[in-house]
Amino acid sequence: MEIFKIIYSTLIAFIAIIALLLIVSILPITGNIKFMTVISGSMEPAIKIGSVVMVKPANDYNIGDVITFGQVTKTKAPTSHRIYDIKVVDGQPVYITKGDTNNAPDAREVPKKEVLGKVMFSVPYLGYAVNSAKQPLGFAVIIITPALIIIFDEVKNIYGEIKKEKTNEAR
Repeated sequence: MEIFKIIYSTLIAFIAIIALLLIVSILPITGNIKFMTVISGSMEPAIKIGSVVMVKPANDYNIGDVITFGQVTKTKAPTSHRIYDIKVVDGQPVYITKGDTNNAPDAREVPKKEVLGKVMFSVPYLGYAVNSAKQPLGFAVIIITPALIIIFDEVKNIYGEIKKEKTNEAR
């Protein structure tokens, strides 16, 4: 029975983390941290495909920092690449970026206004669960799984109480 409680607690904690990341990644909180899923391998091995990255805006970005930039829409995902070089155009920094696995810097230069923030850390493979939770079936699993576990636990408790009552009546 102890192993069941450990599995139950772990599953509930995992689902809570996924739900929290899902909510935080959907809400448009400007000037704040964002959690995003990495969908390409251009930054491997530093950031693996399917990782969740925490992105936080900063005042300054330096060569070597991994930044996330671009539009966040249903059809377009932002890009996370390392700053390869910095130019100043009209008094504003413009970043030349490069994915760690790419042979050459990106052709497109990134103005500071398009930078969403600096990647603070990444959690490998958690993005697969977050992306699954964004799908109807995955979302249903997040709702149904804890409900079934709670129902199973309650039925087990009721059955135990009924069994205890029958044993007490038999005496």
